[in-house]
Amino acid sequence: MLIALLQSLRPKQWTKNGLLFAGYLFTIQQGHHISELLRVIAAFAIFCGISGAAYIINDVADINRDRIHPQKRKRPIASGALPISVALAAAIVFIAVGSWCAFVLDFQFGLLVLGYLTLTLAYSARLKHVVIIDVLALTAGFVIRAVAGAEVINVPISSWLLLCATLLALFLGLAKRRNELLSLENGGEHRKTLGEYTAPMLDQMLTVTASATLMAYCLYTFTSVSLVTGSSHPALMITIPFVVYGLFRYMFLIHTRNAGGNPELVLLEDKPMFINLVLYIAAAVVALKLVP
Repeated sequence: MLIALLQSLRPKQWTKNGLLFAGYLFTIQQGHHISELLRVIAAFAIFCGISGAAYIINDVADINRDRIHPQKRKRPIASGALPISVALAAAIVFIAVGSWCAFVLDFQFGLLVLGYLTLTLAYSARLKHVVIIDVLALTAGFVIRAVAGAEVINVPISSWLLLCATLLALFLGLAKRRNELLSLENGGEHRKTLGEYTAPMLDQMLTVTASATLMAYCLYTFTSVSLVTGSSHPALMITIPFVVYGLFRYMFLIHTRNAGGNPELVLLEDKPMFINLVLYIAAAVVALKLVP
């Protein structure tokens, strides 16, 4: 049962919480102390617990729909491996402990955690059944993570970087809907909103958001300012090729392998994407920390 509970927390999806480190990474030129890194790690752990509890509640709410889904019916709650009563009890514990820890860590961070939890529960209850709003709700969840990561170490987050996070999250959300639509013989039988989307429409939206994401990121690197010297700090431009490759590689996987349903799995299982991410982080550190 413990294994089933762990699976219901969906640890593979915790990679999404990696956005909490964005604020730390892009202000690394400030010379952060180890205590700030530890605060971000603690925030990451809290979000893993809270998001895991939200996944459990979502699975309980969707149990009947998941049972007719080709992949989701294998989930512990849908398959019956994890009793609903045990699942809900565990979710309550994770929410209570996670919320308490969040407010102990930082009051504003605690409010963001509660906001994320409220959004997630609203998504499970209603928002995922409203066309377009469902994708925007997913996007908001990613953005809250990015803001929370900056808040917990009390650093300002660039409006350009926030825009990039929003557009990238929107891109991933649309890719997820496309995967869900094409993975089902009749999307309307699983969730009504899926039947209202069309693959061509989602493809157009993906193209627009991918282009907007790249443009916003390029503008961010062109206009980035060093928080240490206050002067222009365009060295981040060396990371643009990695962003271009990442977007194009993801589009390739979406259209040739119907990937995108689980972006965290794409990141972990697609070796070129993983290597590209590592190189991107290394280039960003060099640009921000080593280049004056």
